[in-house]
Amino acid sequence: MSLALAGRRALVTGGTRGIGRAVVERLVAQGAVVIATGTKQAEVPAGCELRIVDFADRSATEGFAADVETLKIDILVNNAGINRIAPFAEIASEDFDRVQEVNVRAAFLLSRSVLSHMRKQKWGRIVSITSIFGLVGREQRASYSASKFALDGMTVALAAEVAADGILANCVAPGVIETDLTRQVLGEDGIAEVLTRVPMRRLGRPEEVAALVVWLAGPENTFISAQNIAIDGGYTRV
Repeated sequence: MSLALAGRRALVTGGTRGIGRAVVERLVAQGAVVIATGTKQAEVPAGCELRIVDFADRSATEGFAADVETLKIDILVNNAGINRIAPFAEIASEDFDRVQEVNVRAAFLLSRSVLSHMRKQKWGRIVSITSIFGLVGREQRASYSASKFALDGMTVALAAEVAADGILANCVAPGVIETDLTRQVLGEDGIAEVLTRVPMRRLGRPEEVAALVVWLAGPENTFISAQNIAIDGGYTRV
């Protein structure tokens, strides 16, 4: 793998497992210096620094966002996210708020924090991880879908504002991916049911998502912005 990102500094939220971990590993392999966040201590690859941040804690998020302004981040990957499945009438308001806090507000604050440096150097990449449920609807996912549709809309507006500054902002919308979160939220029966709707009849792999994310964040992407690209084995189109 080439060192296409040598000299670049990247921040990946939720970077200690699943998709985030795969993104971190690929960025490091391409030469980037990476900061990853997690909610608890975890091993990270050599060339990566771990920061402990709970994005459900508003003060912790704001404090970290202030720090990020000084870090000269070239690539931001907003990956941290949580999910809650519940019938609409049974969604607790505090659960709804928590999902928006982690999935949307943290991404907003961090995206804002990296802009000054990116604008000064006329180069930057922001990739936010949405979901197929930010493209299509599904019962019992109102909190999660609200956050992912919001993240997509925010990214489009951001991309329009920063395009002239050499900054590209995109979303990647994973389908059903083999992660701890998928198994925790869906369970084996839920996964089996969802796979009946996936033409490829398998779970996606974190490294497949990471390959797309890192390409969008790298030098080969020079003209793709304001997009929300599904990587879902055909789920949303077939």
